[in-house]
Formats: sequence, structure tokens, C-alpha cells
Amino acid sequence: MTDDRQGRGTVRNETGEQQGRGGRRLFIQSWLPDGEARAAVVLAHGLAEHSGRYGELVARLTARQLAVYTLDHRGHGRSTGARAYIESFDWLVDDLTQRIRAARAQQPGRRLFLIGHSLGGAAALLAALDHPELVDRLVLSAPAVGADPDIPRARLAVAQLLSALAPIVGILKLPAAAISRDPFIVRNYENDPLVYRGSIPARTVIELLGAMQRIGQRAAQLRTPTLVLHGTADALVPLKLAQPVYARLRAPDLTVKLYEGLFHEIFNEPERDRVFADLEAWLDAHA
Repeated sequence: MTDDRQGRGTVRNETGEQQGRGGRRLFIQSWLPDGEARAAVVLAHGLAEHSGRYGELVARLTARQLAVYTLDHRGHGRSTGARAYIESFDWLVDDLTQRIRAARAQQPGRRLFLIGHSLGGAAALLAALDHPELVDRLVLSAPAVGADPDIPRARLAVAQLLSALAPIVGILKLPAAAISRDPFIVRNYENDPLVYRGSIPARTVIELLGAMQRIGQRAAQLRTPTLVLHGTADALVPLKLAQPVYARLRAPDLTVKLYEGLFHEIFNEPERDRVFADLEAWLDAHA
């Protein structure tokens, strides 16, 4: 594990590896404020991207004396595996759960917040459902929940066949312009060598659809205080598909905040200061 003092002067960045299911080597990072951390935060990124894209969020969290822990999902960023390839969503959740356990071990006795965006939101929600004893508070940013019921049967059948016979074959392209209305963000995304810009593998698509179905079936079992953040103009995870799942969540302390006109990456939109303010106020109230 490496230790790199950052320019902020009061935050220590550590990097290393975690062994994932199926022999995957997963890149992990942590940002640790000097002194006692108020709480721990585990952050799960979205599909085809990586944990290094959350610099502003990490800076805001560590400024509030929160210790932040991340990983690059299998097949993403600096982790091993075919690009954007998720052979099993259960394994992805296991990877995240292992990272949560490590964060708790490093911050004993402190509250743990789990923040998941998009694909990471689906994994975070399942982790909270599977291991409620590990997750004290949950934050979901445009989580990939709510499968589209209007997917043509023939198209779904082809995807399922490819998932079984040629799982790494790409079948879905993510439009970069849909992540944010900020052209600087989109340009950086398109030029980031750690962002996968090819077509998403068939197995990944089928595994994600299966995870969405399980989330829909289990949403009412959630007992973790939860904050949901979602832009109304999100084309990658349309709000109309996610809202029925939000309505089924039975967390004892549930807050759903919708942002009119914002795209998928609400932490990277021009109005992100308002989003960060809402998140920070919720974290402070629950830390």
C-alpha cells in the first residue's frame, strides 16, 4: 500500500489492492483526514468509470473530517478483468462488502456511510439489504434501479443468449453527453483513459437487469436510513423507472431529493453546489 500526502496538507491518500472473487485484483483507495475521523464513508462508482472521478466529492467529505474509502469495480479503472465486464453481480456486491468491512475495521466504533452512484447505487442498495449490520446510513445517487418493462422481448432474448455464449460481446453504448450538461465534464470523461468508452458486455447488462429485479422485489425490506438524489432529466437512469422502486423503500428515515433538469451525474452538474449542500446537511445530521 502506498501513502501519498496530498496538496491539501491534512489528508492522507493511500492506495492498494483487494482480492476479489474469481481471482480479480481490485484497486482500492482511501483518503484519511489528520486526527480522529468523525465517520467512515465507502463510495461505489458507476458503470464504465472509476473511483478517481470523484475528487470534488472526496475533498468535500474529508473537509468534514470523514474518512473516505473507494474501490474500482472489477473490470473498471485500475482493477483487473475485461473492461466493464461483470460476470456476476453478486460478486460485485461481495467486492463492495469486503471494502465496507475493511473500512469498519479501520474506523472501529464510528458510523459508516455507504454512497453509491448508478451501478454502484444498485450494488450499495443490495449490500445494505444483505448486510444491514455493516451499513449505518445509505446514500443513493441516481441508482440503477427499475428495469425498463418495455424492452423488446426479442432484444432481451438476444442479450441473454449472448450473455451465455459470448458474454464479453458488447451490446450497449453509453452516450457521454448524457452524464452532465457541463461540457468540461463531458470532455474530461471522453478523454479519461480509465473510462471505458466501448460497448457494455452482454453479461454485464443481463447481470445488472437481474440485480434491478432483485432490488424491486426486496425494496420494502430496507431498514437503513437512506438519502436518494436524482436528476429529473436523467436519460441513463430515467426517473420514471426508478420512482416506483423509491416508493417501495421502507427505510425508517427516507429522504428523496429530485433536481429539476439535472442529468445523470448530479455531482458533476453546473448546479452541483446545491446538491453537495443537501448531501452535506444530511451527512451532518446523521453523523
